[in-house]
Amino acid sequence: MGETVRILAYGEWPSPIDAATAAAHDGGPEYTGFVGDEVWWTEPRPAEGGRRTLVRRHADGTEESVLPAPWNVRSRVIEYGGRPWAGTVRDDGPLVVFVNFADQRLYRYEPGGDPRPLTPVSPVGPGLRWAEPVLLPERGEVWCVLEEFTGDGPSDVRRVLAAVPLDGSAAGDRGAVRELSDGRHRFVTGPRLSPDGRRAAWLAWDHPRMPWDGTELLVADVTSDGTFEDARTVAGGPEESVAQADWTHDGRLLYASDRTGWWNLYRDGEAVCPREEEFGGPLWKLGSRWFAPLDGGLIAVVHGRGAAALGVLDPETGEVVDAAGPWTEFTPSLAAHGERVVAVGAGPRSAHEVVELDTRTGRARVIGSAHEDAVDPGYYPEPHSRTFTGPDGREIHAHVHPPHHPGYAGPADERPPYVIWAHGGPTGRSPLVLDLEIAYFTSRGIGVAEVNYGGSTGYGRAYRNRLRGQWGVVDVEDCAAVALALADEGTADRERLAIRGGSAGGWTTAASLTTTDVYACGTIIYPVLDLAGWGTGETHDFESQYLESLIGPRAEVPERYEERSPVAHADRLTAPFVLLQGLDDVICPPVQCERFLARLAGKRVPHAYLAFEGEGHGFRRAETMVRALEAELSLYAQVFGLKVPGVPTLELTE
Repeated sequence: MGETVRILAYGEWPSPIDAATAAAHDGGPEYTGFVGDEVWWTEPRPAEGGRRTLVRRHADGTEESVLPAPWNVRSRVIEYGGRPWAGTVRDDGPLVVFVNFADQRLYRYEPGGDPRPLTPVSPVGPGLRWAEPVLLPERGEVWCVLEEFTGDGPSDVRRVLAAVPLDGSAAGDRGAVRELSDGRHRFVTGPRLSPDGRRAAWLAWDHPRMPWDGTELLVADVTSDGTFEDARTVAGGPEESVAQADWTHDGRLLYASDRTGWWNLYRDGEAVCPREEEFGGPLWKLGSRWFAPLDGGLIAVVHGRGAAALGVLDPETGEVVDAAGPWTEFTPSLAAHGERVVAVGAGPRSAHEVVELDTRTGRARVIGSAHEDAVDPGYYPEPHSRTFTGPDGREIHAHVHPPHHPGYAGPADERPPYVIWAHGGPTGRSPLVLDLEIAYFTSRGIGVAEVNYGGSTGYGRAYRNRLRGQWGVVDVEDCAAVALALADEGTADRERLAIRGGSAGGWTTAASLTTTDVYACGTIIYPVLDLAGWGTGETHDFESQYLESLIGPRAEVPERYEERSPVAHADRLTAPFVLLQGLDDVICPPVQCERFLARLAGKRVPHAYLAFEGEGHGFRRAETMVRALEAELSLYAQVFGLKVPGVPTLELTE
């Protein structure tokens, strides 16, 4: 590594990080849990059709993928899914239940045997789906969320809490599934049982709210025969989001609410650590866990402002002690057992890995899915977080990843091209962690800036609410402000700015290309492009009324749905682009792309449309990710005038 640094044009540096390497390291562990004293979790397998397997960590530290292909441990409840498994230990070993992606049935599995179905297949619409299972062997049941389609339309659906017999008697009989809640709410999360088993708590909300806008925390009494009585709302409301609820070891109700403008923890209604930072987040997946009560009374927490740290909170003093280690970001995947805590953490130099925290010593160590450097870490980006100033003087948070290579630098009189990355959601956030897709570009001399535009989570409710009625405006303005600031200060080449994003980020990318002249090109990935269609039956039930807050009430501002849609402004588009789409996507379906391309016909804008069979919302297969990443780089090479050897040339048509 001590060789002389050579000068070569930005974007043309040779890199050991190819698309296959980036694809092989996409995704990370999720849904950690304890089965007895053992830690289990789910993990991606991009090379095996993009399935997720269930990993068991034995007492001796060895890891085992307990379910071979094609088993795929993943729920489709609300399409984004939720916690797909639960386990316990009995005299003869582990007992696990899990959701299989292909048929969405709940299965029972005991090592040494084959999985056996516990739930039936429904002939109606997309059928029956399950999430957030809670194993209750003493009752002979597993309690979970049931999503049941009542017709063929995406919103012909009901959701309830349900009890599934563990003996398999419901495998062919829907009538053997016992419903626990009354179905009066459109959305519910899984039940959390109090230590004495006499009370259950869960969250619920209804259209048009999203869970980060307002939810209700319900508590019901559980009778001796396992029925719910006297369900009552104890917290939450239309403008108060309760993100998670659980019970302390001594039966007190613990929950995260943003009633002050920040998701803070409350115990029986009393704030235990009031701070202007988040102890919760957006509930995109059922079963997300930002906190976990410990047996001794302490609480493991994922918390922070922007970055999310792992800590232990003493609710009596309000003191939080953070775990020491190289991880700067933790996902809402906490699990606790006794005084042990397991989490999923990552940092700028390491991808997501399973971390165990000893709450007695404060020491944390990697116990699973350990990060291994696929290439010399000298090729990783050296990013930094920055705050930019946007319109009206508002703050915009971003992570800037300058070009970085141990053996090459750009010419002194040249500025590098930069790609603005717009995250999905739009109620999401780009964490500052190692992402080999970003390194794929930065190690070649192309900078990346991830923009946590107004509407992103992690910075309080006011920051999140900036996007209300302003989707396609604030996100576009904030991304442009960061791009132009980087150019004005001499960090980026003003003539070689690009933008890319997937899902809601695909919308922001398309909206940016059709309403601004900031970018030379863009990469649009499984996007929303036509609000009128997307909001009237073209998407799934969970987000089917999201536009009521993002754009405005359709009954009051119908013209806004047309004005904001990129499909309505295809005639303004002059910048080359690549459009990447999964053909099985039910969230942002291919018809959105097809309508956009039809409007573009005859405009002579260079572009490519790559549609992938077998891919849904979020690419999971290694071969898809390779093709998509190489296509994106080829677009930049052609538009920015770069020589990039070893990457297939993407054919652009007009």
